[in-house]
Order: sequence, then C-alpha cells, then structure tokens
Amino acid sequence: MNYPQLSVAAIRDGLLARQFSAQELAKVALDTVKSIDPAIHAYLELCPELAHLAAEKLDAALVAGTELPGLAGVPIAYKDNMNLQGTHTTCASKMLENYQSPYTATCVAKTLEAGALPLGKLNMDEFAFGSSSETSYFGPTLNPWDLKRVPGGSSSGSAAAVAAGLATVTLGSDTGGSIRQPAAFCGVVGFKPSYGVVSRYGVVAFGSSLDQVGALGRSVNDVAATIDAISGLDPLDGTSQALKAVYSQTTQLGVKGMRIGVVTAFMEAVDVEADISTAFTGALAHLEALGAEIVEITLPNAKAALSAYYVIGPSEAFSNMSRFDGIRYGYQNEGASCLDELYEQGRANGFGKETRRRIMLGSYLLSSGAYDTYYYPAQQVRTLITQDYHKAFEKVDALLTPTTARTAFEFGEVADPVSMYLSDIFTIPSNIAGNGGMHVPVGLGKESGLPVGVQITGPQLKDENIFRAAAALESCYPSIARLAPVGSTEGSAL
Repeated sequence: MNYPQLSVAAIRDGLLARQFSAQELAKVALDTVKSIDPAIHAYLELCPELAHLAAEKLDAALVAGTELPGLAGVPIAYKDNMNLQGTHTTCASKMLENYQSPYTATCVAKTLEAGALPLGKLNMDEFAFGSSSETSYFGPTLNPWDLKRVPGGSSSGSAAAVAAGLATVTLGSDTGGSIRQPAAFCGVVGFKPSYGVVSRYGVVAFGSSLDQVGALGRSVNDVAATIDAISGLDPLDGTSQALKAVYSQTTQLGVKGMRIGVVTAFMEAVDVEADISTAFTGALAHLEALGAEIVEITLPNAKAALSAYYVIGPSEAFSNMSRFDGIRYGYQNEGASCLDELYEQGRANGFGKETRRRIMLGSYLLSSGAYDTYYYPAQQVRTLITQDYHKAFEKVDALLTPTTARTAFEFGEVADPVSMYLSDIFTIPSNIAGNGGMHVPVGLGKESGLPVGVQITGPQLKDENIFRAAAALESCYPSIARLAPVGSTEGSAL
C-alpha cells in the first residue's frame, strides 16, 4: 500500500486492521519527507521525536483496545507561525530564526489529542506577508507540479507538502487567501473556516481581525476530519465559537435543493485566464446537473475589498509586529550603542523587504490625518461588504467563484508588489466579511497543464454548506491525480 495516497479514513482502517502500526507510519512518513522534500523545500524543521512519541501512544491505545480518535495515525505538519513545544517557530524570518516555541498552539494541540503524528514545521512567506513563498528568509518552496513556478502563499509549504505526498493533511493560516490561493496553485483542497470556528491562540498574528486557521488535504473528507478535530470554543481565544456542526457528517448529503450563487459582474471585472474560466463553467454545470439551483446574485462592494484589505491588514500588522524588538526575543543586532539604535538596526536587518514595507505602510495609515482619510473609510467599506454577503446569503446557500484569476506563475514573474497583491482578489472579500471559503481542485488546465479549481464560499458560521457543496463537486472529478509529479514518482510504500 502506497502511504502518500492513503486518506485519513484509510489510515484509521489500516491501523484497526493491524495492516501497519503507528510507528511504521511515522517512519515511512518521515522517510518520504527526507527523500522528496529536498526537491521542493516545503519543510523548515522535522520533529521525529515528537512523531514517534505520538505513534508510541497510539500503538499502546490500539493494544489496550481504546477507541481511536479522529485523526489517529495521520501524518500532519504545521505552518511555521504555529507554536509547537519542542520545535522552533520562525515565521520564516531571520527575526525569529532561533526562537523556540514555549508552548503549543490550541489548533496544534487538538490535532495531537486527535491522534495525529506531527512531522514538522512548514515553510511560508515571512510572517505570512506574501503570495508566492518568495519572501521566506530560508528560501522559497517550489511548486511540485512545476519546479519553476511558485506554490502560492503564504501557506506555501502547507500546500506543497500535501501536493507532493509529504503529509496527509497540513494546517495553514489565511488572512486574505493564504490557504486557498496556494491550494489552487498546488492542486489540493484548502479550507478557511468562518472567523471564530478555530482558535487562533498560539498562532503568530498578522491581522487579528482577519486571521483564521484552516486545513489543507487531498480530499474534502480529509479536510473535514481535520476541521472536526481542531474547531470549537477555546477559553484562550475570545473570538472562538462553540458550534455543534460535525463537518464530516455533511459531505454525503449532496447538493440537490441547494441554491448556488454566481457573481457574474464581479468576475467580469477581473481578467481571468481561459483555463480558470473553463474550470469554473464546468464546475457550475456539474453542480446544476447534481440538482443545485444556480442563482445570479450581486456583491456591489466586493471590488473594493482589495483596497480595504490593504489598509486594514497592514494597520493590524504594524500593531502586531511591534512586539519584535530584539529585547525579549528575536534577532538583536550586535554593537548597538543605544536603545533607539538597537530597535532600528534589529528591525532593519531582522525583517525582510516585504515585512518592512507592510510595517511602514501600517505605521503611516495609523498616523494622524491618514487614519481619518484611509483607515476609518476602510472599516466603513468592510461593513458594506459584510452587508453584501448577508444579503446574498438570504438568497443562496453558497457562492461559486474562481479561487484565483490565473494558474501558478513562474518565480520572479510578478515583481511588482501591487500585481502580487492582486493574486488574492477572489479570496480577500470573505476574509473581510468573516465567511468561510474552500478551494476545490477540478483537474489540470488544457492550456497550462497546471492545477485549476474553484472556490466555494458559505454564510458566516454555516461552513457545513461549503463541505456539502464541495464534496458533491469533488465526486464529479474522480480521475483527478491527487499527487503532483514530484511526489507521485518517489512516494514511499508501506
């Protein structure tokens, strides 16, 4: 049996049938990473001791006849902005190159409680500022489908690791599309829950009102099982919600009777590649054939989401980044003669170019005069966009849009920061409004030969609608190759 191809359910069944042990799973998963990852650089750190310790506990539970938890034996890895005690948490930055996690983030701890095997920490854009992995201090992750192309970002390692079979599922964070955009570029399922579904405690903040932890996997069912494990109320995060939804129970319900919204006017305002348009049209036809009703809706203010985001996001980032002063922790430039010089040199040399750009932008936006001119109006636009979504979801159960306007681009191809920011034009509105969203792959583009797919967005805190529609759509594409060429040619057998 080929380990990289195993689903969450197949791993559980294999353990129960004694086809393999958790220790064997841990070993083959780590060996697979060691064999394949040098080609794509998805991982920043492996934690074999933690993986084998988790496997030992799981094997003991099997011997004792204890019921297996939801992610039993599932090899998992985490974006490197999530604390895991026993590992570093670098955020792919020189500033935190030697920072050791003092505790474990709630979302990570819940996967361990659910029986997952932690393989390590994954590469990302520095402090999650980027859409291509090119801002990582440790060097970029490469796209397993084409090593000349970016895997997307900022959860670059999270998407590439799943695409290449280097983890069954991964966790990522999404502030403006940082799960869904790399999922689209790498051809995997990527889900950002509604704001508040998953605790953010222990995750290094970018934009506190926008950040959300989510999951990536090779199937909707795998992602559903992961979200089941990590969601729920956390007293350590005041924004977290107590919800009763079990997402893995909604994936078999089908879409018959569901109303799926299409935002034609918004899509026509964006230059969308032919492969993406074809994928969208095909997905829409499949959903309609399965019994969904297609409804034309409007989001009048969605085109302003990008502008609002790049005011609110940098402003919150500026506030969150102020803690990195090189005194309590973080990079400290040697030879500073005074405190001001320590701050100036440490931040100038410890942060990368894009991080410095966003800090400076946020500093300006929150300054006297600029606040009233930019920040306050951006919050007003945010309210309008949120109201647009509320009105839309009075008419439909979910929305279908492209996830990205184009397929994965080559390294260095998008050098202009504004052009890079446009990579998230379809994903940002749901972060502004707090709605959940999922990228669903539908195959490879005829013209590009690269992964293509669509995005399904749902009402706030009704993410079960997304899983229901996504699983139905996924069933229409049974021949999709779940592993990219890099992983499929060298995957380890179990």
